[in-house]
Amino acid sequence: MAATIQVVLQQDVSNVGNLGDLVRVRPGYARNFLMPRQLAIPATTGAVNRINHEKAVAVAKSEKLRAGAREIADKIGGITLVIAHRVGEDGKLFGTVTTKEIEAVAKAKGFDIDRRKMQLAEPIRHIGIFEIPVKLVHDVTATLKVEVVAK
Repeated sequence: MAATIQVVLQQDVSNVGNLGDLVRVRPGYARNFLMPRQLAIPATTGAVNRINHEKAVAVAKSEKLRAGAREIADKIGGITLVIAHRVGEDGKLFGTVTTKEIEAVAKAKGFDIDRRKMQLAEPIRHIGIFEIPVKLVHDVTATLKVEVVAK
């Protein structure tokens, strides 16, 4: 009987491998755990070729997304959003400026920036100029300048 068999993983499996990996596992583990749960399929030539094709398509798609995100990052880096807010003593705001408000001002200027992608550590409570990182995709981050002024 074979000591190990090769399977192609359909999903990430902890301590075994990631989606699309060609791994060697014990036959019982493959037959009784991986295959019934559709976590893996037998490593036939067709299955390996299909996984390689899907990986190539995914890489091309991620490169296209990354290129689009770089263009958007350049546009975002060139703008400064001005938000007028009521101010009390010492330049402190009545209330705070949150990502929701920044998103609304950006939409009014014609930029569709999702507030969940803004990495604002805490709401803005003072007047001034702030740089807010916006994570567009996992390795492309833009810097949005927000100027809070007195109303």
